[in-house]
Amino acid sequence: MQDTIIALATPPFKSALAIVRASGEDALILLSEVFSTPIDLSKDKNVYYGYIKDEGKIIDQVVVIVYTSPHGYTGENAFEIISHGSTLITNNIISLFIKHGARLALPGEFSERAYLNNKMDLMQVEAVNDLISAHTEEARNLAILGLKGDDSKLVKPLREKIADLLALIEVNIDYPEYEDIEIANTKKIVDSAKKIKVMIKNLIQDGLKAKVIKDGVKVMLVGHTNVGKSSLLNALLGEEKAIVTNIEGTTRDIVDGEVNHKGITFHFYDTAGLHNDASFIENIGIKKARVLMKEMDYIIYVSDSNNFEPLRFKVNNNKVIKVVNKSEKIKIKIKDYVYVSAKRKEVAPIFDILLKKLNLKEENFHSPSINNSRAIGLLSQIDKDMDKVIKDTTLGLPIDIVSVSLQDAYAHCLAILGEDHDQDFEEEIFSRFCVGK
Repeated sequence: MQDTIIALATPPFKSALAIVRASGEDALILLSEVFSTPIDLSKDKNVYYGYIKDEGKIIDQVVVIVYTSPHGYTGENAFEIISHGSTLITNNIISLFIKHGARLALPGEFSERAYLNNKMDLMQVEAVNDLISAHTEEARNLAILGLKGDDSKLVKPLREKIADLLALIEVNIDYPEYEDIEIANTKKIVDSAKKIKVMIKNLIQDGLKAKVIKDGVKVMLVGHTNVGKSSLLNALLGEEKAIVTNIEGTTRDIVDGEVNHKGITFHFYDTAGLHNDASFIENIGIKKARVLMKEMDYIIYVSDSNNFEPLRFKVNNNKVIKVVNKSEKIKIKIKDYVYVSAKRKEVAPIFDILLKKLNLKEENFHSPSINNSRAIGLLSQIDKDMDKVIKDTTLGLPIDIVSVSLQDAYAHCLAILGEDHDQDFEEEIFSRFCVGK
């Protein structure tokens, strides 16, 4: 029997109203012990008005929403108490139920129970967290698609294709004497595996683009001192975030900010200027920039002349965008450079080149996708499994060996939706949730 869990589902601050949520087999029994209004358990859900009492003493006047199993978010008997938004009141209500046998919920435990009771799959659970964390309308819209189960539906055709190929091989292994079954020859297996790889490629490409919309893009400004990096950061953000002076080495630590541009959240990071005579403190800032650079999606290398020096950091050149600031002083412009003027707030070319590199289409903002790192990683693993299927088949290895890789691919496919119930995965995912969700 599952314990009855309880937690505050709204922020622990003074407010007009607050919500206390509970779930568990005995949840409604505990509620009846402290609530002044009788509960009708014959209904799927109902709303009641009354008082929460502790041995006759009124704690608060509340509205209670009751859900009987298997209805409601968790699939268990559950209730939500809408009380006045005093932390004293909510703490007293929670303490009262703990005294009657409930326990405080762990982070994500309500969502975990919804998952374990088959109210949602693992991708839907992750969409719940994405919805809570969404900072833009575009990210919210994608999270809603996941919550509805539209993202999960993308996995099912892939699972079916893998299952079909696996079934074909298994029937050839188990019943080789039958002449009326389809033969799992080399061409059939390789062609099927290649088609599955095309499906995976498309899913990953769409997922990575949606992940950009959901999580944003990290962009670092680097360059020598006094080329206008801090002024450029302020112009990009549309606010005076970084201190700007004519003194070399003004920026010593990482200064960051974010801005939403055409549905994408850009996270910009200003860094200490590069120069040979950097002070001890400046060098600390430069070292921090080198470490943080590994996490960046793009590097904007800022100069204030046409003499662009190669970036002396080890970084993927495809990530580097060469920007010349103070374009008002430049008479001749050279190809492959982006010219801007932080002083005149003329920074649109930077956003234009970033959007071009992201290559997002309108449908990426509105279509279901497999867009979290865990699921994308599993898709990549399935792709590797299919590579092994193709390799082993082409080498002429026995089909029972080929079957092993297909079984791995199928297991990884189940893991995307959480149908394998990997406890380590589940604990790691639910630990990211807030208490009360």
